[in-house]
Amino acid sequence: MNDFYKQPKALVWIESILFLLAGFFLAVLIIEKGSEQPVFYAAFILYVPISQFLYTPIFKLTGGYTYYSPMLLGYMANEKQIDLHSGTGFDYLFVFRNYKPGIELRNRLLAYHLEGLLQLISLIENKQVSESVTIVGTSYFFNDRTLLKLGFQIEKASTFYRANLFINFIDLFWMYSLSRGKVSIPAMWDAKKASIQGAALVAQKGKFEALKNHLTD
Repeated sequence: MNDFYKQPKALVWIESILFLLAGFFLAVLIIEKGSEQPVFYAAFILYVPISQFLYTPIFKLTGGYTYYSPMLLGYMANEKQIDLHSGTGFDYLFVFRNYKPGIELRNRLLAYHLEGLLQLISLIENKQVSESVTIVGTSYFFNDRTLLKLGFQIEKASTFYRANLFINFIDLFWMYSLSRGKVSIPAMWDAKKASIQGAALVAQKGKFEALKNHLTD
């Protein structure tokens, strides 16, 4: 679990609200400065990763983010679709602070992703999530062959999702570089969308367990 949420619940709420207010304050400041000197609007390039960081706790507490593992979350998950995302910069800070950049961090990240998928499978098996739910994820680091073997369908990411990746370039750049252990530029232009139905995901449970055991061993 993210160490931040191990604090007393009241303290977590107080800190999360303060982060939220800080994000609003920065947005208002940029807008006010930009109305006087338009060049200040360029600061929104930096505001995007900062706001992602600051808003993560309140999104989790209010259900906007549903975490299936410390580094796998569903954004605005509902009965029909679960849009999976890797953890935010906030999660990286608290979850990976004791891991070395490179292969150690990368393998731990993959293990958390598999742990999250297994948790999602468990929720489907226990009827807490519908078997008919569509599970989707968009990324630039998918291994097509592996995903096809696991029952996923793969297609080119939509223009909206690719644009979203570029908007979040700063966050993706530093997080990807940490996972590679060196300065690396993620191939966001090659982003793909992977999708699978809940029942089909459950059918692949044994393969996910084997992959996770291999990583943790």
